[in-house]
Amino acid sequence: MTGNNFLDLFILVFNYLILIFAVTVMLSYIVLAIISGFSLKAYLRQNRFVNYNTLLALETAPRVSLIAPAYNEGRTIVENVKSLLAINYNNFDVIVVNDGSKDDSIAILKKAFELEISEKKYKALIPTKEVKAIYQSSNKAFSKLIVVDKQNGGKADALNTGMNVSENPYLVCIDVDCIMDKDVLLKLAKPYLEFSDKRIIATGGVVRIANSCIIKSGKLVEVKAPQNLLARIQVIEYLRAFILGRMAWSKLDGLLIISGAFGMFDKEIAVRCGGYDTRTVGEDMELIVRMRRFMIEKKEPYAVQYIPDPLCWTEAPESYSILRKQRSRWMRGTIETLFTHRKMLFNPKYKILGMLSYPYWLFFEYYAPLIEVIGISITVLLAVLGIISWKWFLLFLFFVYSFAVMFSMIALFTEESTFKRYETIQDLRKLTLAALLEPLMFHPFTVYAAVRGNWEKITGNKGWGEMTRKGFDKQTG
Repeated sequence: MTGNNFLDLFILVFNYLILIFAVTVMLSYIVLAIISGFSLKAYLRQNRFVNYNTLLALETAPRVSLIAPAYNEGRTIVENVKSLLAINYNNFDVIVVNDGSKDDSIAILKKAFELEISEKKYKALIPTKEVKAIYQSSNKAFSKLIVVDKQNGGKADALNTGMNVSENPYLVCIDVDCIMDKDVLLKLAKPYLEFSDKRIIATGGVVRIANSCIIKSGKLVEVKAPQNLLARIQVIEYLRAFILGRMAWSKLDGLLIISGAFGMFDKEIAVRCGGYDTRTVGEDMELIVRMRRFMIEKKEPYAVQYIPDPLCWTEAPESYSILRKQRSRWMRGTIETLFTHRKMLFNPKYKILGMLSYPYWLFFEYYAPLIEVIGISITVLLAVLGIISWKWFLLFLFFVYSFAVMFSMIALFTEESTFKRYETIQDLRKLTLAALLEPLMFHPFTVYAAVRGNWEKITGNKGWGEMTRKGFDKQTG
């Protein structure tokens, strides 16, 4: 075979591989969107007339502990804790775990909530870093609040500390910077009260972006599209992920992740599995995969449920430097989880998890950014050599761009035809513009961050990365 013939064959194979991969990704998105659409419609029909307040009168309502790890959250922690305490539910407490903060978080908490040393003894069901003190409020208005001060051990270690302190059978693990909907626990608790022959080991809900929303006394008063363009684009990204992605995986019984910002777990199963893995930065995904593996291997019937209501609002990064740290960490967490549970890949023992969910995450979440970079690199090389058809290349780019925008608009349309949290024409215009710009200025950066995450994993970087926050106190108008 001559050099020219080999090059022609290489180009042909390369083009077909890229085309097949792109079409496969797009088809998977379409299928997931269709499944999500039908599932969402069924959920709204079944729950349209549910009066969640009736659960408040039930003595059998699940007893829940909200565990909120906090590290250097002094600027936002009071508003965030007030938001948690204002949740409309009876049988719950709030456990804030100060994970060795270097700022004045613990001093702010002591002053704001009148904290005093508690007589509560710490029982380490799961090994953790040293607990310095456990506080409770002397003010009856904050009787549901428990604050734990401990040595720094990372988010997973802080969550495990909260599990050890909790005396309730169910845990809601959240980020302390989240603003919770007042009915969040009522909606999460409902599945546990319904008759089922399967044990519900976890429920997850939708996380939305709170940047520029009006928040007063820890409550979300008005939803607005973020003023910051980068945060606004993340609104579109979250809509796609939660409305058109996780809803479908839940329906297929293949959900591999419940967001670390917001999830509810069966404490007994979580403890039996050893709690959160402190060796990974993707502790939220790793725990749910391990819990599902545990139930399958024990041959115990179980279920993981997903609540599509927007129940939790969080602050998104507004700078590329912070976004890069976040997304690189997410990629490292994905790699660690996939490697730890590699036994599941195409293993029929794990049913849809092994035969569909794990392969999907491996090829479309882990490999996709790497394949994209390789594809771009080869295309640039072919362009330099002058052997690329610019007509077909530009046509392909336009097709990919159009699909990305279309899919984002479907997510936005789905949101506005169901929950309608963005009510003004101005907000919809801003989000539409974000959908148009996302493939050009956001997606390439997230690909870079994913590749950077791979490099950090190879070089042994285990850092979390400082997540400097603007604070909700500056987003109230």
